[in-house]
Amino acid sequence: MDLGGTLAAAEAASPVESLDVVARMLRDHLHAATVSFLIVDFTGSSVVRLGAADSVESDGPPERIALPGTLYGDVLRTQGPAVRREGDSRVRIVAPVTNRGDAIGLLELYLPDRPDGDAMRQIGVAAHALAYIVIANRSFTDVYQWGRRTRPLNLAAEIQHRLLPASLACEAAQFTVAGALEPATHVGGDTFDYVVDRDTMQLSVTDAMGHDVQAALLATLAVGALRRARRAGADLERQAFEANQALLDHGRQGFVTGQLLRISLIDGSTQFINAGHPRPLRLRNGRVEEIVPAADLPFGVQPRLSYRVQQLDLQPGDRLVMLTDGMFEGLTADLDLPALIVRTQDLHPREASRALVAAVLLAHHGRLRDDATVMCLDWRGTQRATRSATAGADRTEASASE
Repeated sequence: MDLGGTLAAAEAASPVESLDVVARMLRDHLHAATVSFLIVDFTGSSVVRLGAADSVESDGPPERIALPGTLYGDVLRTQGPAVRREGDSRVRIVAPVTNRGDAIGLLELYLPDRPDGDAMRQIGVAAHALAYIVIANRSFTDVYQWGRRTRPLNLAAEIQHRLLPASLACEAAQFTVAGALEPATHVGGDTFDYVVDRDTMQLSVTDAMGHDVQAALLATLAVGALRRARRAGADLERQAFEANQALLDHGRQGFVTGQLLRISLIDGSTQFINAGHPRPLRLRNGRVEEIVPAADLPFGVQPRLSYRVQQLDLQPGDRLVMLTDGMFEGLTADLDLPALIVRTQDLHPREASRALVAAVLLAHHGRLRDDATVMCLDWRGTQRATRSATAGADRTEASASE
């Protein structure tokens, strides 16, 4: 079983039936009794069994499984496969389906016997191929979008989710970045974005004024203007200018706060702009400190505003956490964000950002008054270009368990 052959076979199938290709190959090569694909929802708190081939009944209700305390949650967190004997007649294997740190879901199969090293290699190849299959096909079908939704989205949330990057995490030699967003009961217009170019990576976090559709429309203007300027090769100052002008021209007197970063992948130098946005937090050597930038006005407040490009001290080993104000509203002594950042420092940014958002949601008893958004960046520096970046797990190594 090879990656190229699996992908070629998948291309010959429809966007949805391509999942069945992997299932058939695993049945043919390993005599798997059942094969399932479970996709992770937007919040990272549960998985939905989409199934593959005849592994689940097509006319039954979708199976949603909460992740905390489960084998599924352990595999997603550690990014290592798990092997369990269940009864006398079958062995259960759960493998992560991940591409560059974006934990897409899980591959689950049942075999008649415990797999040897070659079988585990084939399962790994299948899971890796499945990640590419999902990424390649999710533009053509709503099946994967449907599976990622814990609950139906209102119009504002639908717009908001379409503004987010296609992958909520990215693993590379020099860095790992991940974001998490928990919409409020009435969506508040938060977004985050990132892009990796040949020599730089750029990140942004924005928060639109107001709630629901009006906030989502303001967010659309801001993100659209930032992406348009960025894709035209504009520097940070010009990107901020374009966002400000777009809000002034079309925003109906609304405004958007924002933070823009540009990091050189050549020398690690970092520039950023703060447009009336909450200050970022930096974890260095086990201590969290608030970065205090010169803050300019939000986008959409004043015409012809000049935004100041500042330098940010980012060293290898640092973790940078950018947030929106929904992460601070109504906090109590029981929720100390800097302390929580320290406690989660050994987690992958994907898991750490979700843990931070989940803690705020819990503090508000599951009903946020404003969106809560986190973007977490681990900077490793420019001297570790040979680092493997295929999956991404905890900072501490974890292996498959019996």
